[in-house]
Amino acid sequence: MILRLAWAAAVLVWSGAAIAAEPVRHIGIYVQPFYEAAPTPGGKPQVAVGKQYNDLLSSNRREDILAARDLVLAKPALVTPMTMMVLAIRLYDVGLRDDAVFWFYVAKERYIVMSEVLDVKTQALAQADDAVRSFANLAGPIINGYAFCDLAKQTEHHAKAVQWVENHPYEVMFMVRAPALPGDRADNAKRAVSNAKERAAKERAYFDDAKTREAYYVTRKQNEADVKFCWKYCPPKQ
Repeated sequence: MILRLAWAAAVLVWSGAAIAAEPVRHIGIYVQPFYEAAPTPGGKPQVAVGKQYNDLLSSNRREDILAARDLVLAKPALVTPMTMMVLAIRLYDVGLRDDAVFWFYVAKERYIVMSEVLDVKTQALAQADDAVRSFANLAGPIINGYAFCDLAKQTEHHAKAVQWVENHPYEVMFMVRAPALPGDRADNAKRAVSNAKERAAKERAYFDDAKTREAYYVTRKQNEADVKFCWKYCPPKQ
C-alpha cells in the first residue's frame, strides 16, 4: 500500500523546493547495495544488480545501456525489479527518457504483482522490498516529472508496461523456496495483474477529466516542472 501511495503522490508535480528550475538531466540517487550514482558529472555509478548487467549499466555509453536493456528483453523471467529500476535510471541519464519511463513502470508493476503473490515482509524478501520502495520514492518523481510532460504518451507507456508484466511473468513468484501469501500462486498472480490494469485505467480516467488536467498543468507551471523535465535532449558533441 505504501508503494502505491508513493506512486500516486509522484503523479503530482515534484515540489520545487529541493531543486532549482533548471533541466534535470541526471538521477543522482543511491539505494544500497544496488546502486550509487556517480558523485561528479561524467563519473561512473556503482552498480550491483548482477554480474551480467553491472559493467554495462555503470557505463556512460548509450550503446552499453541499450545492450543491458537487450539482455533483459532476451531473458526477462528472472530479472529483478531492482535491475529494472537501475536500467530505468541509466536510460534517463543517457537521454533515453521514454525508455526510462517504460522500464520504471515495468519495474514498479512487476514488483507490485510479486508483492500480491509473495510475502515481501519476510526476512528473505525484506531487502528487495526496501530497495524497490526506495527506488520508487527517489527516482520516481524525476522519471514521472518527464513522463507527465505528455499525458497521452504517459498513459501509453503505463498500459504497455502492465501488458509486458502480464506477458512476462516473474518466475520467482512460483519458486517453492520463495515465501508465498495464502492462496494459489497462479490465481493470486492473475488477480494482481487485473489489479494493475485497474490502477492504470483509474489513472487514465483521472486525467481524462478536463478540470483535473487543467489543475495539474497549473501546478506544473507553478513548480516550473516543464523547465525541469520537458527539455529536449541534445546528444553530446563527439
